[in-house]
Amino acid sequence: MAKFTKGDVVQLKSGGPRITVDEYGTFGMTRTEGVKCVWFDGSRRLEEVFDEALLTPAEPSVRVTRIERG
Repeated sequence: MAKFTKGDVVQLKSGGPRITVDEYGTFGMTRTEGVKCVWFDGSRRLEEVFDEALLTPAEPSVRVTRIERG
């Protein structure tokens, strides 16, 4: 059973950017089984296949809004 579903936001356990799960499967010429994830570096879209054991759910991003009265 898959630990993550398409659209989940995850990170590598070793750190790095927040990445989005795109799909599970077997990929590439080496037929690597894993989780294909996508993310952006500026405007450049990147993707990579990771072993599920290397991923952890990403902490929710916090957006702070300051409201001033005056």
